[in-house]
Amino acid sequence: MEFFELFGEFSYFGIFFVLIGISTIPILVPPTWIILTSFYLLDPTLNIVLLAIVGGTGATIGRFFLKKISGLFRKFVGEEQQSNLDTIGNYLNKKKYGYLVASFLFGATPLPSNILFITYGLMRAKSIGIYIGFWIGRTISYIIMIYFGNAVLRPFLEIFEDRLVGILLIDVAGIGTIILFACINWTVLLTQRKIKFIKPKIWRL
Repeated sequence: MEFFELFGEFSYFGIFFVLIGISTIPILVPPTWIILTSFYLLDPTLNIVLLAIVGGTGATIGRFFLKKISGLFRKFVGEEQQSNLDTIGNYLNKKKYGYLVASFLFGATPLPSNILFITYGLMRAKSIGIYIGFWIGRTISYIIMIYFGNAVLRPFLEIFEDRLVGILLIDVAGIGTIILFACINWTVLLTQRKIKFIKPKIWRL
């Protein structure tokens, strides 16, 4: 509560920078919709639509930084996995709205988006559609989640009464998803419509 009260004093400006900071951190942070909903429950005079726009903009900028940071770790990924990630990246590049649609669909859900942008970073994805799609989807989802704050937030926190355990579970699931994504043979899947996996040797040590 002290955290929210401190930054809440700066209204939308403070919330904006909180979202940038939270969205830049790859793990061990709560979903951003929980942060925004908590700010709104603390100060119901905030405009829901404006709060969602501020939050969506801050989250998008933060995820941009996370993608850049994640790209620095590509050199530690095995060559086979690098080639595999490039395959799905090239596939999305060929689709006019590939990245935009993918980012929108992910951003429109309340799921943590760190795994998406870490994967984008490892793929060296370059498209303005990444950020446009994510911003639109995330802003829409924020409006919905903030509006139904009491109905959604409290049951969620009850499920994960120990919040650290809940965050850890989400992060472990996210890391597992990244590894699974990198180990799918995307060339075979896209050309033969068959699911085949590459030996999960992710890191070059």
